[in-house]
Amino acid sequence: MRSPRLRLLAAVFSLVAPAGLAGCGGEPAPPPDQPAQFPVTIDVDGTPVEIPARPERIVVLSPTATEMLFAIGAGDQVIAVDSDSDYPPEAPTTDLNFFEPNLEAVAGYQPDLVVAAIDPTGDVLAGLARLEIPTLLLTAASTLDDTYRQLAQLGAATGHVAEAAAVVSRMRTEIAAIVDGLPERPEPLTYYHELDTEYYTVTSETFIGQLYGLLGMRSIADDAGSDTMFPQLSAEFILSADPDVILLATVQCCGVDAEAVASRPGWDRLTAVREGRIIELDDDLASRWGPRVVDFLRAIAASI
Repeated sequence: MRSPRLRLLAAVFSLVAPAGLAGCGGEPAPPPDQPAQFPVTIDVDGTPVEIPARPERIVVLSPTATEMLFAIGAGDQVIAVDSDSDYPPEAPTTDLNFFEPNLEAVAGYQPDLVVAAIDPTGDVLAGLARLEIPTLLLTAASTLDDTYRQLAQLGAATGHVAEAAAVVSRMRTEIAAIVDGLPERPEPLTYYHELDTEYYTVTSETFIGQLYGLLGMRSIADDAGSDTMFPQLSAEFILSADPDVILLATVQCCGVDAEAVASRPGWDRLTAVREGRIIELDDDLASRWGPRVVDFLRAIAASI
């Protein structure tokens, strides 16, 4: 059975369309000189959300949205964030659970805007609507363009349109510089991204797989013949595929490091082990789609 952590990661990463990742282009952000206007209506996946006035009591149930709001300068409007929102350090962390939101707990903060990533049953969204509390349900990004779009949406929703546009512009520029700085290779580097100790991994179609694709990398799971983007591989398959790079999202959760991987039976013969290409990931950077994807890409680029 898949671990609770893996189920959470799968929900966080979400499903992606196979169209690919528009790393540096795509839908433009609002122009920096566009003024903040209220009331404003934000279109979220075809659902209009009206925000009557500049929100001053924002509750956030999404670690990524927390990072976005502080990045665009709306941090002083945030009064409470979920227990997993550990960045930036000054975020007002509470015991709110972003994965299983509680309507009464959220409403108790008397918010004038709620930003969430997950509403498994739809009850919280419906309950907040009955209380006439505007709510933005910004689910996991499928592409970088989704990230840029969510930053623009939060900018418009909080009165920080220009700041959000500046963050998007900076991200585009820095990602382009990272990609342009990579050496040319005749073939993509293959990789195995370890989600848990049962060898669950990601394909190139996941959000993080598309980030790796920007760096000229391809998942060995693409050849596994699975109908999921989070397949479980066997040790034999991994050994046979012989990935050029191994990326560990199991360091903080499961205590798996490069030494532990190298000690697995037969894994010392893998190219990634022999050439020292085992990358120990920061769990937060590897599971969020906000502005720090730039830091994630930069760290991986430096390691390969």
